[in-house]
Amino acid sequence: MKEVVIVDSGGANLGSLEYALQRAGAKARMTREASEIGSASHVVLPGVGAAANAMQRLRSAGLTTTLALLTQPVLGICLGMQLLFRDSEEGPTECLGVLPDTVRRIHGAPGRPVPHMGWNQVKSNRDDPLLEGLGREPYAYFVHSYAACVSDVTLAHTDYGKPLSAVVRHGNFCGTQFHPERSGTTGARVLENFLRL
Repeated sequence: MKEVVIVDSGGANLGSLEYALQRAGAKARMTREASEIGSASHVVLPGVGAAANAMQRLRSAGLTTTLALLTQPVLGICLGMQLLFRDSEEGPTECLGVLPDTVRRIHGAPGRPVPHMGWNQVKSNRDDPLLEGLGREPYAYFVHSYAACVSDVTLAHTDYGKPLSAVVRHGNFCGTQFHPERSGTTGARVLENFLRL
């Protein structure tokens, strides 16, 4: 059984994420201890709220360097995915810097409010084990006001006025802009695939 650590970043919904990972076959626990994070087989970085606050919590816990140097599979979820990038316009905020580019605010329009909240399709940009078995353009649940543009690290995108990164990966660092723990069979499959990495 995989020993998965959820970084206790102080956000809500951590219990449902822990339960979703357990359903996917992992032994999951929350921690802020760098030694436990470093020794886990897989690490999940969740996040809700503002980038600046989340980075401050990680800095206060002494985790920024630990997280950036991890060599095992890492999955950032929602804000946690955004924190993997170089920086965010929100603040602006310097983030972990393991992925290139800046996370930018989504621009709303009539019929397209911000935050982008609800179910939207996930469209594959290229094949990857993280996307295995998802089927053709499955739906996932999003809640976010900032997003990463499509780039070389984008595995799949969603359309909200323009294409936005929905799933990213660079080496051992992966991320989903949507919440897999709230995305039904799509999210469950992504978590199962992550645990196989």
